[in-house]
Amino acid sequence: MKILFATSECYPFLKTGGLADVAYALPKELVKMGEDCRVIMPNYGTIKKEFSDKMEHLFETTVRVGWREQYLGVKYLKYEGIDYYFLDNMYYFHRETPYGYFDDGERFSFFSQAILEILTRIDFVPDVLHANDWHTAVIPVLLRTKYRWEKAFEKVKTVLTIHNLRFQGVYPPDVLGNLLGLGNELLQDFCFEYYGNVNYLKGGINYADLVTTVSPTYADEIKTEYFGEGLHGVMQKVSYKLKGILNGIDYDINDPSNDPNIPHGFTSNDLEGKIQNKLDLQKELGLEVREDVPLFGIISRLTDQKGFDLIAERIEELLQNDLQIVVLGTGERRYEDMFRYFSFKYPNKVSANITYNGTLAQKIYAATDFFLMPSQFEPCGLSQLMALRYGSVPIVRETGGLKDTVTPYNKFTGEGIGFTFSNYDSYDMLQAIYRALEAYQNKNSFNDIITQGMGMDYSWTSSALLYRQLFEDILKQ
Repeated sequence: MKILFATSECYPFLKTGGLADVAYALPKELVKMGEDCRVIMPNYGTIKKEFSDKMEHLFETTVRVGWREQYLGVKYLKYEGIDYYFLDNMYYFHRETPYGYFDDGERFSFFSQAILEILTRIDFVPDVLHANDWHTAVIPVLLRTKYRWEKAFEKVKTVLTIHNLRFQGVYPPDVLGNLLGLGNELLQDFCFEYYGNVNYLKGGINYADLVTTVSPTYADEIKTEYFGEGLHGVMQKVSYKLKGILNGIDYDINDPSNDPNIPHGFTSNDLEGKIQNKLDLQKELGLEVREDVPLFGIISRLTDQKGFDLIAERIEELLQNDLQIVVLGTGERRYEDMFRYFSFKYPNKVSANITYNGTLAQKIYAATDFFLMPSQFEPCGLSQLMALRYGSVPIVRETGGLKDTVTPYNKFTGEGIGFTFSNYDSYDMLQAIYRALEAYQNKNSFNDIITQGMGMDYSWTSSALLYRQLFEDILKQ
């Protein structure tokens, strides 16, 4: 099969979240299986020079965005066996950050149309065009409307993956003509219409041949009002073509036995290196250096979605126990300041690292005893998979991908790989933490929890097989 993966970000060129990891790992697995999978993304000005210097300039053209003719350069790079195409326009993509601008609707309308404009020029018309999130969700609509007369696109099937339903790309109705060159007849419930506005994600959901999301539980949750972000009715309507497939993580890059970012390698059969990593991290971050104290890790965007309102309610009480907390991440100011305050108040117990640091993240996974992730909702979550891989026992709320991947520990049978709670309630979270601390006291049984977690297979192999099967199925339709 010829598969084109259209994405607004991709590791290692640009990463703000889990989409970048998926855009890197899934095509890689599909290529290993013998499929011809290529990736297309914007050529951001923040892409490292080591990559941009190696890109080959293929050609340049223009793309009509409403009444405007905008420059488009197309660059190419072969990286780790994958063909990558980068769409270049300095005005749209040479900015400090990839998202969050007043003209995001215009920027990604340009990107989506540019993809369809160049497919015949790069001699790669895919069997399956795989769009991701709202940034490329308009592509399935464009294929069936504006580009329906293009003979080469007649048999192209479209897949749209929702990585986080909260972000939908909602804009005033005039974007249809001004940005996409489409008529107002698409401002209907069967396509874009959303309370009088245009919703890019809704249009893609309605028009795609297949809609996937990143865990089976999240696929069910988004059909309900609580998780549906205003689109629960649409998700119910398209349930016949909605599938939940768990994301994975790259086991080649994330291998605790030979990860260059951690000082001491270890395996599930020999955890001595993990203990040394813990002592090293405590020393590096200025915490009290003790092997016997339970060390908790938090690596996250500091937002309500990730459950930090629950942590805020209970952190003072929690810190009365003999434990340590290492935090890495940025987000809402109130949560950044909260962790700064407690690191000042309890310097031997709390380390607040209000930044993003990939190397430090790997050290935290490899050094901590527990990984705290009490999310309000979590489409899939990669952090708990990373924690399991590196022997950090997850403490999570039973939602989305967290529920699908973390089996709660049963102290009577010894089964389970983490500690969970179901209600979005700070008391319930605290009780899960206390159960974890109780289990920590028995070193043998606690090491069994660690090794059981490290033995789970959440690599991309099984998920990629499911995607390939779904692609084959829609091509038969």
